Amino acid sequence: MELILNDRSLHGQFPDIAAFQAALDHVLTMRESARSYDRGLQCRYGLSSAPVTAELTFRQAINSLNQNAKRSVLAWLSKSGPFWEDDRQHGGGDWLECQGEIVTDSGVGEAAYCLFHHSARGLVSFSPSSWLISPLPVEWHEAGEVRSVDVPNYWEVDTLRADLEASLPRLNSWEALEQRARSRYQALVLADDCFAPLRGHPFGAGAADRILALLGVLNELKQSFNAGGERSPEGHALYQRHFTGDRAWFSDSSETEKSQFESDLTFRHPANADRKLFCTWHGKVSTSHLRIHFSSPIRADTPLYVVYVGPKITKR
Repeated sequence: MELILNDRSLHGQFPDIAAFQAALDHVLTMRESARSYDRGLQCRYGLSSAPVTAELTFRQAINSLNQNAKRSVLAWLSKSGPFWEDDRQHGGGDWLECQGEIVTDSGVGEAAYCLFHHSARGLVSFSPSSWLISPLPVEWHEAGEVRSVDVPNYWEVDTLRADLEASLPRLNSWEALEQRARSRYQALVLADDCFAPLRGHPFGAGAADRILALLGVLNELKQSFNAGGERSPEGHALYQRHFTGDRAWFSDSSETEKSQFESDLTFRHPANADRKLFCTWHGKVSTSHLRIHFSSPIRADTPLYVVYVGPKITKR
């Protein structure tokens, strides 16, 4: 499934620049998630003229961002794309309608037309907006007949990731897990030998899926910082959801474990042979007693090293 940014989900709904910035950050996070599954997020030429607030267009709002953020966003939406018009399928004369609105010449219309012709497409929408319905029902009026199709529409990262994950072949070995993880999670530094402890351990597809999910959270959290190095609202929510509470996916080792297993929890530094990393924070695959150990704290200005994926180290 290829993805198209829903340009109709920008309709001047944001009360101020800060609210738009938060929504834009969320869309960019979804774009990065899609890229980790080798999927692009196509946009439309001229999206920069879409209304963001009652007074400002997208481009005018972007101009208030810092230089690096502005350059990155405008490069995507104005220069580098990818743009769905470069391989446009529907024509300006096609009558495509959604929620009583003509959606010809929009990302909604293009996605629907592709689905009518058995080419999988989905939409990514800004939130909040008046387009937060999934699937979006689109009608194609042609030669006096009306055909309908449901277009998947995403505005939450977890929902998008789950559907992209479901579209992939099921993993059948630890080697396949390692290959997928290395190709997908570009924000992480996976040590050359971090998957070696899995060798000889019985393979489990459920455990492999869980490991990918854990790595996915770390990958997303590493990218959840603003230009000033502060964690974004999405990053804070992600941390609260997965790093706190009795059922947290990630936790630190106890003081007793740190003392008793200090040597086992000390790993060769992936980027400097003269250094060591004491990695007590870990993600948990409880059903198979597997763990993922990684460097901490997770910050914007330092790499996030994953140094160990394998059986639980701190067994008593």
